[in-house]
Amino acid sequence: MGANAWTEVNQFDQSPEQRRRITVNTASGESWKCDVNCECKCTRGSRKTIQRVPHLENWEAVATSTMMGVLEVLLLALALDGARAANLTDMYGTLQSPNFPESYEKEVEVTWNISVPDGFQIKLYFIHFDLEPSYLCEYDFVKVEAEQEVLATFCGREETDTEQVPGDQVITSPRNVLSVTFRSDFSNEERFSGFEAHYSAVDVDECRDRNDEDLACDHHCHNYIGGYYCSCRYGYLLHSDNRTCRVECSDSVFTERTGVLSSSDFPRPYPKSSDCLYRIELEEGFQVNLDFDDAFDIEDHPEVTCPYDYIKIQAGRREIGPLCGDRSPGRVQTESNSVQILFHSDNSGENLGWRLSYSTVGSQCPVLQAPVNGQLEPLLPQYTFKDHVLVTCNHGYKVFKDDEEMEHYQIECQKDGLWSSIMPTCKMVDCGAPEEIENGTVAFEGPSNSTWLGSRIQYSCNDPLHHLYPSINSTYTCTKTGVWTSEELGAKLPSCQPVCGEPRQAMPAMQKRIVGGRSAVPGLFPWQALLMVEDVSRVPESRWFGSGALLSESWVLTAAHVLCSHRRDASVVPVSPEHIRVYLGLHDIRSKHLAVNRSVESVYLHPNFNPRNYNNDIALVKLSERVPLSRLAMPVCLPPPSQDSAHPQPNTLGLVAGWGISNPNVSMDDAVTSDLGDRSDVLQYVKLPVVDQEECRSSYASRYRKYNITENMFCAGFYEGGRDTCLGDSGGAFVMQDPQTERWVAQGLVSWGGPERCGSQRVYGVYTRVSNYMPWLQNHLDPDSQR
Repeated sequence: MGANAWTEVNQFDQSPEQRRRITVNTASGESWKCDVNCECKCTRGSRKTIQRVPHLENWEAVATSTMMGVLEVLLLALALDGARAANLTDMYGTLQSPNFPESYEKEVEVTWNISVPDGFQIKLYFIHFDLEPSYLCEYDFVKVEAEQEVLATFCGREETDTEQVPGDQVITSPRNVLSVTFRSDFSNEERFSGFEAHYSAVDVDECRDRNDEDLACDHHCHNYIGGYYCSCRYGYLLHSDNRTCRVECSDSVFTERTGVLSSSDFPRPYPKSSDCLYRIELEEGFQVNLDFDDAFDIEDHPEVTCPYDYIKIQAGRREIGPLCGDRSPGRVQTESNSVQILFHSDNSGENLGWRLSYSTVGSQCPVLQAPVNGQLEPLLPQYTFKDHVLVTCNHGYKVFKDDEEMEHYQIECQKDGLWSSIMPTCKMVDCGAPEEIENGTVAFEGPSNSTWLGSRIQYSCNDPLHHLYPSINSTYTCTKTGVWTSEELGAKLPSCQPVCGEPRQAMPAMQKRIVGGRSAVPGLFPWQALLMVEDVSRVPESRWFGSGALLSESWVLTAAHVLCSHRRDASVVPVSPEHIRVYLGLHDIRSKHLAVNRSVESVYLHPNFNPRNYNNDIALVKLSERVPLSRLAMPVCLPPPSQDSAHPQPNTLGLVAGWGISNPNVSMDDAVTSDLGDRSDVLQYVKLPVVDQEECRSSYASRYRKYNITENMFCAGFYEGGRDTCLGDSGGAFVMQDPQTERWVAQGLVSWGGPERCGSQRVYGVYTRVSNYMPWLQNHLDPDSQR
């Protein structure tokens, strides 16, 4: 028979020899009687078995069963006189006085020791209570205790001044254990029925109910059934005790000369169980001073020096502290450049902490005296280590240190109390010798050739073949910045550019027409260039020549078809520069050895040149060496950029020059020695009118529909024709005189003509319109080469 089969205690036998026997009825209908030897006999039912019940040894027994969700705890045996105890560990149960609901026995003392798991409390309440009343419960009573503290003592049937009954009172244990003791004296005359009580385990909300500092969470408490756990605010770490929040605060190194340090969360309570190390590390030569705020609150002890929380300061080999309490240390002069501040806190306390500001003092340097005509910044009565002083000079003076000129100079107070350098001096601004310009000269306005502040110089060109560009007041003044400066250009210098479009030989009057052309005198067309080409990339070798116009000492303008290599396909490839020779200042082709000749560095064909219709027929040639300018070799002007008036107007006259050699595959030697009919040894020129653009288009459209006169072309010539129309050589310049500047401008380049014999009626010469290509030309020409 197991313990769980016991459901009811019927009675105590009253015969003297069996007064300690009990009778127990089971749920199966059996009746058991047990004696003092813990032997039980079944007296009813089919079973006739004697069994020793271990639960009754030591004169106590506990029987339990679960019925309808309620655990009943019954006292089964009271074997001897004296106290008996039952240990209960279930989460809920029932307590009854012996023999309940019958009257309880005399001289009985029973104790129920109830315990539940940690994290729970025990709730106890009575549903029936009927004990003998007595003054202050001296006779029969029920006593409730926890942790050696009496929580309540009950007796009687109703509440009086000297007796207390539980009524609806609910008793809750402080923790997880509770003890209930029932005692009766030697009499029960009125046969009081005793009591019935119930207990249950209830969860403890440690986060709400616990006031014990040793067990409370520092920051956040989280309750769950049977326990709780702690967590910390952001930036804190949970200590190994699982309730205290600490901080990691030992990585702070301060290298600035001033700063502020404080305990974490100041002025709120500082973290517990933490060791914070603050380090101030400055260069040797500084000394750190600490100034604590008046608000200073670190846990201390009235009898022992700082046993709990404290500050210790390590300054070099010197140790200061421990410091604690509510009195600020004030100023602490560490006399060191390296300071460590240790702040220790234990696992308790709610003190507010501390804050300090630190500053530094350094070695003192001697008082400075500003140089003559100079000043110091900042100007202080005293300078210490690491102080910087900027030395500048007054208007019109410059700082000089070791004969080196500079805008300003900085010196520093060093750790040994000396300045890093001696004081520089201030000298008047000297702009120095002015910069020379090519083909020009510079002259001082004063007799002493002074280059000091306020001196003036003037630029000019060496010869009439060059002019100063831009055309400004060429006077420069030495300014306070030490730079020669012009009012118009600032520090930028002018340049001497070749004079363009101004031949030394005067042009003849512009008559409407010169029939048959006219021989030019030397120097009349000083920009005329002869280009000799030998293309050895083809078999057989090809030789031809063309004309061009000198733009500057290094550049020649010509037509693209003159320098395009002859190929069977339509590819556009320039002739290699080494196969080109350029002659300048040439008048008579029989004396070309007397002309200036140059090889070619590079050739630039217009990227959109079309060899089928000669659209964009323009090219540039860069010479390998500069050409010395003279009355026989001078550049022509280019049209002014972005001006509609730069386009040649219909019926205006222009000049075109050439030697009249039209065979493209003849060498210059052949041209000189052979009978080529229309050729001339001496340079010829002719005056031709510009043809209206619509007349130009219709003239060629009437001959062949594939002829295309684009906006990049214009026509010149006479309606009735004439041999002088064909006088110009390919690539030569069609020049017109600018009415405002009276300079000659290259408005066109000889490009192509019609299929009929040159000079036929209404067959005009076609010229490249140079003004359409000014941006492309300026991108390739040397800076300031054409003005």
